Amino acid sequence: MDVKLLRIDSRLLHGQVATDWAKNANVERILIVCDQAASDSIRKTLLIQAAPPGLKVHVLTLAKMIRLSRDERFSKLKVLILVENPIDAMRLVSGGVEVSSINLGSLSFDATRKMITETIAVNEQDIVALTWLKKRGIELDYRKVSSDPKRDLWKVLCDKGLVNEEQS
Repeated sequence: MDVKLLRIDSRLLHGQVATDWAKNANVERILIVCDQAASDSIRKTLLIQAAPPGLKVHVLTLAKMIRLSRDERFSKLKVLILVENPIDAMRLVSGGVEVSSINLGSLSFDATRKMITETIAVNEQDIVALTWLKKRGIELDYRKVSSDPKRDLWKVLCDKGLVNEEQS
């Protein structure tokens, strides 16, 4: 599978992803990887209906995505993968999904999370997952839309005192 973009966004598929990221990544499919959405028929239907014209959207479990990533029949398929959180991104990579960079869009705030940018809030589990990804040489950037300049998420985590350079 040719993963053109792996994006972490708690909103999954929304206007910016449908109109900007999918087009600029030049993909054939959008794969939404979320166990909860895959098992919720209403949510799954709504996500599929949000597909941009001309693109198919599939909502998959993590286990199914890992199986498909190993299937030679899909080796040339250009995809954009969307996950809700860094933990799911870590699970995909640990399961064999190959990526060199991950883009973060939005991680919603709640009582367990600390805001680190205007759109990203993290908790301890997120930091552990992001550290694990960084240690594997995966670039972590954050942007709202593809035309925004890449910003280094690891630098933000370091500047906020949540990680240090030695952890990478």
